[in-house]
Amino acid sequence: MALRINDEAPDFTATTTHGIINFHEWIGNGWAILFSHPKDFTPVCTTELGYMAKLEPEFTKRNCKIIGLSVDPVDNHSRWVKDIEETQGCAVNYPMIGDTDLAVAKLYNMLPADEAGSSEGRTAATNATVRSVFIIGPDKKIKLMLTYPMTTGRNFDEILRVLDSMQLTAKYKVATPVNWKNGEDVIIVPSVSDEEAKGMFKEGWKTLKPYLRLVKQPH
Repeated sequence: MALRINDEAPDFTATTTHGIINFHEWIGNGWAILFSHPKDFTPVCTTELGYMAKLEPEFTKRNCKIIGLSVDPVDNHSRWVKDIEETQGCAVNYPMIGDTDLAVAKLYNMLPADEAGSSEGRTAATNATVRSVFIIGPDKKIKLMLTYPMTTGRNFDEILRVLDSMQLTAKYKVATPVNWKNGEDVIIVPSVSDEEAKGMFKEGWKTLKPYLRLVKQPH
């Protein structure tokens, strides 16, 4: 069955570059990002994992752990990180799952359609995970899912932006408008009446339509 937003993120135990982890225990009480890449020692993936390494301190500030995954063995990951640091200028310090039996890739439906049939006779060498991203909340539920084609590198600045939005909207009764960036005006959700909003947003707000009320980002 396909995963959906607000489903509980499937738990698993896996071998990583940081040893064996249980996913839910590893997440703890914070947020987590699980992202897959097609294959080690490939060009687009090298740039992606290097950029995530650069962004890791920003995710840490937001109480969010990151973990990578491909069907390559952990030994390959450990050798590849040297190339990533050399070419991208940043060391990969987050764990990377070696999903050689495809267990997690199947659990999270990370395989492309032409490789999603019977598991009989399949090996890690003949499969490549697509570029999937899952953001998981402290309640262990899936908050975001994204899947890119193998040939297109992801915009991880966007993942950070979405995390900012979700953490804000989890705390306050607001939503974020198109192209919103941290610090910009937000939207009071329609379920909040004007009367209730007066107690929440004492500096007032701008009403464009009864259902579209802009207010300064709460802190």
